[in-house]
Amino acid sequence: MNKKAAIIGAGLGGLAASIRLAKAGFEIDVFEQNENPGGKAGSFYNSGFRFDTGPSLLTMPFIIKDLFDYTGEKISAYLQLNKLDILCKYFWDDGTIINAYSDVKKFANEIELKTKDSSLAVINYLNYSRRIYELTSDIFLFKNSKEILNYINRKAFKTLLNLKQIDFYRTMHKANSSFFNDRKTIQLFNRYATYNGSSPYKAPATFNLIQHVEYNLGGYTAKGGIYSVTEALYNLSKKSGVKFHFTNMVERINHSNGKISGLQVSDEVKQYDIILSNVDATKTYRSFINAKTNINHKYLSSSAIVFYWGVKGNYDFTEIHNILFSSDYKKEFDDIFVRKICPDDPTIYIYISSKLNPDDAPDGCENWFIMINTPPIEKQDWEKETEKTRINILKKIKKILDIDLKDKILSENILTPEILEDRTGAYKGSIYGPSSNSIFSAFLRHSNKSKKYKGLYFCGGSVNPGGGIPLVLLSGKNAADLIIKDYD
Repeated sequence: MNKKAAIIGAGLGGLAASIRLAKAGFEIDVFEQNENPGGKAGSFYNSGFRFDTGPSLLTMPFIIKDLFDYTGEKISAYLQLNKLDILCKYFWDDGTIINAYSDVKKFANEIELKTKDSSLAVINYLNYSRRIYELTSDIFLFKNSKEILNYINRKAFKTLLNLKQIDFYRTMHKANSSFFNDRKTIQLFNRYATYNGSSPYKAPATFNLIQHVEYNLGGYTAKGGIYSVTEALYNLSKKSGVKFHFTNMVERINHSNGKISGLQVSDEVKQYDIILSNVDATKTYRSFINAKTNINHKYLSSSAIVFYWGVKGNYDFTEIHNILFSSDYKKEFDDIFVRKICPDDPTIYIYISSKLNPDDAPDGCENWFIMINTPPIEKQDWEKETEKTRINILKKIKKILDIDLKDKILSENILTPEILEDRTGAYKGSIYGPSSNSIFSAFLRHSNKSKKYKGLYFCGGSVNPGGGIPLVLLSGKNAADLIIKDYD
């Protein structure tokens, strides 16, 4: 059999899959509508400033190392990762500042010093988070959860039969409130629901495993910015023999009698029996196949508005990662997921990569990536929402950080949900596809393999196991493993 496959999209999931498939002897063509690889994990320059476009924190670096080990290459020849001493710096409007140290004991002491909660409560909480991770990771992260054979082992059945031990029935907020008394500590740990575009007041507490990943396993960034991860995987893909076709828009996936037959790319028909889509699963079905899906669009994850500001000045009291919390977290999430509007008092995330990589900004300047969570696209006027958000962000930065940025912004680029959808194929601008705002969300995420069309596979943040750099890389592995099993 001629082992030939096409991958739609050169995002991190597609790159990871292409490397594994090429190593297994497949001839791989990657079609990407943009000029460069990366998808949401892109990069651009403006007026001497460099910005990562999306992901800004790396966890579970062993997943990347495993990919290089699979090919026999040394990761150190492609990528330099740096473990963060301070994962994030948290600010509240009453002047409270909490440094989230990567050293767990130091972080626990910081919580005790700045809040009403004890260091022991933090240690107990992170041990609880560890237990959930250890019980669930083999099933929901490192395997394709829709393949029934993955459940036929003692550990999986034990976990599934006792959902209480993975805190399946409580929300993240309810569980966090049982460990802590101070609203600031609760809000800090509630924030991790946003890592998959969800609300802590709706997402099951099983997702409190995320905190273990960040605190107990560690948070990292890369020399040269997160885009260095994209470049490393892209270079490894090319060395593995993968062929890339940039500025090539896929118009249609061809199929006959439930079987994939090829692609139409820029009015040219190309024959393939195997297609792996690194584009949002809903977008793939609706735009490339013109088919309806049974994906539940009622529970889409959040989107975002991002301002990429080249800022005059150096602000030593900020870190690489910073959070300015809203005063009413419940209202903020209700605005996003119930009222479908941009919050008037949003939580603001500020990522300043130039603190680690000075070349990302001119001397005496910093590159501020400023993001708020928003609803996915419905009927909003995004021009008005963006202008309102810009005003609210400037006010909040002035209030909490005491910085008047209005006259210090030297360059500006903006990302809205509509732009995100156009550039990356994210359905309705939803960053992670389905949210986790229901107790069965772990089971509702689309599989890495289509049941309807033979030869069609999926990877990326909208499908199993989920969004974020490590999970997207795992989705590429899961999809590649399925293809190799089916066709090798």
